Amino acid sequence: MHGTVTSGAEVTNVSAHCFWILLGDEELAVPFSVFPWFKKATIEQLSDVQRPTEDNLYWPQLDIDLAVQSIRDPEAFPLVSRAVQPHV
Repeated sequence: MHGTVTSGAEVTNVSAHCFWILLGDEELAVPFSVFPWFKKATIEQLSDVQRPTEDNLYWPQLDIDLAVQSIRDPEAFPLVSRAVQPHV
């Protein structure tokens, strides 16, 4: 491993349109229109987020892995999952 990530990730707020995630001293909005696979997730599923590396986030209950940069600049990551979410 190339070092330990000292700043974790924390979901700070959820609305009907997005959720916010705190990464150290940076807070990012994650809009459901851009990341639709989070829209039907529960608060528990959204809040269970890990930061295995400085540049990566992982939601184990949802099996979603994202680069932090894809949240900062979604236009730079044009591929979007077309996977159908199971009904919860």
